[in-house]
Amino acid sequence: MPSFEILAILMLVAFFGMLMIGIPVAISIATVGFVFGGIGFGTTLFNLIPARLFGVVTGYQWLAIPLFVFMGVMLEKSRLANDLLDVMGHLAGGVRGGMGVGIILFGVLMGATTGIVGATVITLGLLTLPTLIRRGYNKSIACGAICASGTLGQIIPPSLILILLSDIMQQSVGTLFAAAVGPGLLLAGVYIVFLLLLGWAKPDLMPAMPQEERDEVSRRELFIRFWKVAVPPILLVVAVLGSIIGGVAAPTEAACMGALGSALITLISKRLSWVVLRDVARETTKITAVMMFILMMAQVFALAFRGLHGEDLITKMFEFLPGGVNSDIWFMMLIIFILGFFIEWIEISYIAVPLFLPVLMAQGVDPIWLAMLITVNLQSSFLTPPFGWALFYLKGVAPPGVTIADIYKGVVPFVLMQAIALVIVFLYPQIALWLPKAIGW
Repeated sequence: MPSFEILAILMLVAFFGMLMIGIPVAISIATVGFVFGGIGFGTTLFNLIPARLFGVVTGYQWLAIPLFVFMGVMLEKSRLANDLLDVMGHLAGGVRGGMGVGIILFGVLMGATTGIVGATVITLGLLTLPTLIRRGYNKSIACGAICASGTLGQIIPPSLILILLSDIMQQSVGTLFAAAVGPGLLLAGVYIVFLLLLGWAKPDLMPAMPQEERDEVSRRELFIRFWKVAVPPILLVVAVLGSIIGGVAAPTEAACMGALGSALITLISKRLSWVVLRDVARETTKITAVMMFILMMAQVFALAFRGLHGEDLITKMFEFLPGGVNSDIWFMMLIIFILGFFIEWIEISYIAVPLFLPVLMAQGVDPIWLAMLITVNLQSSFLTPPFGWALFYLKGVAPPGVTIADIYKGVVPFVLMQAIALVIVFLYPQIALWLPKAIGW
């Protein structure tokens, strides 16, 4: 029989091989876990699985996932985003590159309310891409801004990535939410600066909105519409995140408030119907079921890999790296970035992160800061081909004439900006740590 280390290596190779041929993630991780764990230990190792699965399904913290998903899907299905986007477009459209800036600001607000990449990218793609192209925007820049804006929901709280990392890294959800505010706004700020500089240097790529189009809506009407469509979601976000970060409510309790608040906003705007409620419930159930199934099957993989001394193998690998703890961190970042080309953030979070985490924790790395580095890095997994989901979402709703090459070309500068933001957070940890420390987490 091969040694445990050889089995652990074959286990990883088999897992990524199954992913590459299109087998669903949950099936892949469960299959390799059962097969290689069975080869190494027979059935004895898996006597622990019932207790592990029971611990997952009874975890109180997981109630926040369907509630936050419900909040996001409700606001998306109510189509409040359409009106919000129109208002932001008029507010920012008079500046060169202003529509691009409006798209990024829309992504910030949508990220804080929905946190669903597909919803944001599809909404932006349907409503803004044809208009931007008609106004003379470069197709690649427009596509890149839309895709990058959609990914902001994965770092700006309440983010599902942060909820999962809180379990993996055994940290408070509220602490990670507070820590993510700085890096999330930093990333959005880097995007905005890039678009404004590009609009100033090459105005032909991103011209301003024509004056006659801006004059179609008066300032008074624009102000009223802003209060109707922008202020309620903003107040909801402040109430939900403020209650968590301020320690007034636990994440699950705040998520309940967010779910109820999103339904009330939709009701007040006269957009709540049984059809909307049915669609929201169905989509929430689907998203939650997929995430929980992957979470449960990851326990099988983790149990087998740990039993095969896989963690010792990873530790030995880090010992060959020169340069100390910083080299170890950047090696982990490189692995996560490369994996982002091929697999989604959920798999990376539950497979790659636990492999490296014990080594870095043993060296005294701040877990909150490390979680923010991981989260910023994971943004690229939505934008990097061949499996960047934001690219597929946009291509599915893009007008004729926008090719996949245009989309790929457009996201390249935004991936580079994500790398710049990652370096900034690495060099200046206080960007992530100041708010948790300020509120005493």
